[in-house]
Amino acid sequence: MTGERLEDQGRILVGLMSGTSLDGISAAVARFHNLENGRVHCDLMGFTHRAYHGAERARLEQAMQQGTAREYCRVHADVGDWMADAALAAMADAGVTARDVAAVASHGQTLWHEPGHSTWQVGDAARIAERTGCDVVSDFRSRDVAAGGQGAPLVTIADCMLFAHDTHWRALQNIGGIGNVTVVPPAHTHDRGGMQSVRAFDTGPGVVIIDGVVRALYDGRPYDRDGLIAASGRVLESVVQEALRHPYFADAPPKSTGRELFSRAYIAQFIGDCEALGAAPADIVATATALTARSLADQYRRFIPEPVHDVVLSGGGAHNPTLVRLIEAAVAHGNGPQVCIFDGLYFDGEAKEAVAFALLGFLHISGRAGNVPSATGARGPRPLGSLTPAVR
Repeated sequence: MTGERLEDQGRILVGLMSGTSLDGISAAVARFHNLENGRVHCDLMGFTHRAYHGAERARLEQAMQQGTAREYCRVHADVGDWMADAALAAMADAGVTARDVAAVASHGQTLWHEPGHSTWQVGDAARIAERTGCDVVSDFRSRDVAAGGQGAPLVTIADCMLFAHDTHWRALQNIGGIGNVTVVPPAHTHDRGGMQSVRAFDTGPGVVIIDGVVRALYDGRPYDRDGLIAASGRVLESVVQEALRHPYFADAPPKSTGRELFSRAYIAQFIGDCEALGAAPADIVATATALTARSLADQYRRFIPEPVHDVVLSGGGAHNPTLVRLIEAAVAHGNGPQVCIFDGLYFDGEAKEAVAFALLGFLHISGRAGNVPSATGARGPRPLGSLTPAVR
């Protein structure tokens, strides 16, 4: 994008993202410029992370399983306040005020995602607007689902517009709670219809099983820091192979998944299968880590025929050296693509999905579509999100 004339002075948006890992809320402040060829340039101005406390995480996990109307009403409002906290912290970090911000773009927190039927994110946009004094764009997934799409992955548009390789095919692999990949053609082809060949889908578990196993077996420890537990264990190959027989992995894209499949019950069964083979706790963590790596490689072999030059890892899993090493071994063997980390190419990868939703907010207020139908399966391009205006 270097050397292309900017058509405007840019607009500042705050992006808010809380994913299936349930580690907290990522908040990014970004300035977007429209470019002459329909692409967008982004400058990251600030980034913060509001971690969920143990009680908050437990409350969300419970809401994903069952609850009363009163509990859902209250969690919707409270998540809105938590989102507002994160937005205000990011704005302070970037040195901007509500007067500078065109909109806050909030993904909310997914409680349930029913591919092909419906999707549900909580986090009251009215609360965010009242607390921040900014317009809020929210509920991004519903329109794509209403148009016959999966409602996911939605980061695809950012992968295309912001992070494509100049001359080669690239796979951008996010490893949050769930793994999702975007396969992007070279940037120079986008203005000639190249974006129509973009595909994206959820590859399966990211860190959701790894984190769930660690929390269950290591006295509530939130995750395997630096992959040290997995590095000390042995992988139970039979458990990995059996897990990969799940019908989800055989389904062709477009497809999406979440904690409705890789649930607490799934994790408990996974632990039980490992313990039945005499596994120690570290072996179970190692096996869960291997499952994530092997599932990525399995999905690439099945569903990515394009000549991918590199695989760019982002999300929490990209900071797990043991997982990254296993992905390299599974994906980059022989003449396979090289594996690299998003942080080394752009900015802090933890901010990537929050920036993606900031971009979706920018597209909404610009009157542009935010979905990629070849990725989600929607009937066509659609503007995403609903606007809750602030009182100024």
